[in-house]
Amino acid sequence: MPNTDFPLPKFHFSVQWGGSKIAFTEVSGLNKEMDVIEHRVGSSPNFFKEKMPGMQKLSNITLKRGVFLGDNEFADWFNTVAQNTVEKRTIIISLLDENQEPRVVWTVNDCFIVSLKCTDLKSDANEAAIDTVEVANHGFTVEYKA
Repeated sequence: MPNTDFPLPKFHFSVQWGGSKIAFTEVSGLNKEMDVIEHRVGSSPNFFKEKMPGMQKLSNITLKRGVFLGDNEFADWFNTVAQNTVEKRTIIISLLDENQEPRVVWTVNDCFIVSLKCTDLKSDANEAAIDTVEVANHGFTVEYKA
């Protein structure tokens, strides 16, 4: 039985994105927001606007991973974009416990790549080369597992 006294650490996660199982170093942008519509009927006895939910806004999701020899998968996915066509994928991001079991799962729908940022180069750096992609999406669900 998992320990429920402490929150899960955020450093142990996996990403299934339709490509190889090369591990990602960072995932960010799992954000949803909702616009607020303000409305007031002229004959209302209340001297304030009522609020109701409006359109949802979804952030682009950023994925970062190391650069490996012969790995062109980000570039290949980016190159699927043509006029009125794009390869959409479902991305599953899982926060894992110490037994490699998913405890929180985000299922992100209809993702397509909108930005590919290749690693920066620096002659005196002492770090791994990291590529970054941003993907647009059409919503996600979150499942918290016991």
